[in-house]
Amino acid sequence: MSFPASEPSPVDLTGTWRLELPRSGGVVVRSYLKLSQEGSRLHGTIVINEAANLPLLHARLEDDVGFFGIAWNADYRVQREGAGLQVEITYHGKRIERAVAVRVPEHEAAPPAPGPLPARARLSGRGLALTPPMGWNSWNHFSDTVDDRIIRETADALVASGLAAAGYTYVNIDDGWSGGRDAAGTIVPNSKFPDMRALADYVHQRGLKIGLYTSPGPRTCGGYEGSHGHEERDARTFADWGIDYLKYDVCSALRIYGRDELPAVFQKMGQAIADCGRPMVYSINGAADGSWEWASEVGANLWRTTDDIQDNWRSVSAIGFGQRGLSRFARPGHWNDPDMLEVGNGGMSPTEYRTHFSLWCLLAAPLIAGNDLRAMSAETLEILSNTEAIAINQDPLGRAAEPILTREGWEIWQRPLNDGGQAIGIFNRDDVQRASRFAWEELGRDAVPSRVRDVWQHSDVPLDPAGFSVVVPAHGVVMLRLR
Repeated sequence: MSFPASEPSPVDLTGTWRLELPRSGGVVVRSYLKLSQEGSRLHGTIVINEAANLPLLHARLEDDVGFFGIAWNADYRVQREGAGLQVEITYHGKRIERAVAVRVPEHEAAPPAPGPLPARARLSGRGLALTPPMGWNSWNHFSDTVDDRIIRETADALVASGLAAAGYTYVNIDDGWSGGRDAAGTIVPNSKFPDMRALADYVHQRGLKIGLYTSPGPRTCGGYEGSHGHEERDARTFADWGIDYLKYDVCSALRIYGRDELPAVFQKMGQAIADCGRPMVYSINGAADGSWEWASEVGANLWRTTDDIQDNWRSVSAIGFGQRGLSRFARPGHWNDPDMLEVGNGGMSPTEYRTHFSLWCLLAAPLIAGNDLRAMSAETLEILSNTEAIAINQDPLGRAAEPILTREGWEIWQRPLNDGGQAIGIFNRDDVQRASRFAWEELGRDAVPSRVRDVWQHSDVPLDPAGFSVVVPAHGVVMLRLR
């Protein structure tokens, strides 16, 4: 999209401009502005972190020497400075970065050639993740600033808080750990992680497991070293370090492979994991574009079904209630993944966080906490450690919920359980408190249940042959277990 300036600009910004930005751990990531100017009109693409080609939206020339535009989650304001461009990036709701961009040959911004892909085969889940994985991931709270100290302290907090005893097993390092490759081509951590094997040992000594993140592209989403062309070597390296869980995020792979090639792309790492000699849960993000249709065939134990979650009601409700129709893909060893939990990160109310957690439990979704476990409130801990809700999530039948009733702001979701009962979520999606009465037939029962348990009140509910009455706050839930 482009907008004409009021007067033609005497400065031609056409070309490819390299922007280098420092990241924690001594890493410098590169982005490129690819601009095309025709008189007073400007078009552009930004290659963010060498990972994704995104259009520069709402571009407009200003003051005859620069422009303003928007790409993905940031505003870009650019001014000419000598032979280069002074770039100010304002990340929405976060921070401001400034750097100088220099003109470079167009081919520098091109992605590498794609590597060879395997013939399609059907891989197994290796008997892992027979119930949805539970644990913690660094991204939602710490982004790429995660370091060795945070991981060690988080492992300690999982144990001290009782969350480890409740089932939270994995301590997962997301984007921001890798530093490049040594002369032999082996991936190495950046300066924030001086000894990955020692860190894994520390986590294991606490009875926990450790996870890591990489990408099938040359760069991760944050611009760090990916696994493109090194899949087998990286899987062996991760096994040598003692890694138990690998999150594999599509990122820059979409610059070099077509979407129809993604099954083979993810199968390549799936096979490398199977061959590395260590059991690793395999979690993939295949651009949330129908990957649930093929993910279990490439060895994945869980697969993302959505874009990235945000810590607000609009995002969580759209993602959670948008999972309808996907239950048929969930089963022991293979799970739909609507992304990590935001519980305790501060963007929603306690009521909304209970709804978030309840819905993920009903969906048989992985329960991967994303808050700062070292400084969580008692209320956050109470939500994350609700053993009755967790028991529903971890039910060995492995069936996910589907909606059975939608009306007037209400949604009722039902999940079949291994004991022959059902878990029921009665959700008020409205912005005001609502009260209603539901016949047992509306709750998916052809007879009055013998027992009704309120999962959040931790108490049995008196039986009424006529049905069940509720008062639910805005964006709230009543979660029941029927036997």
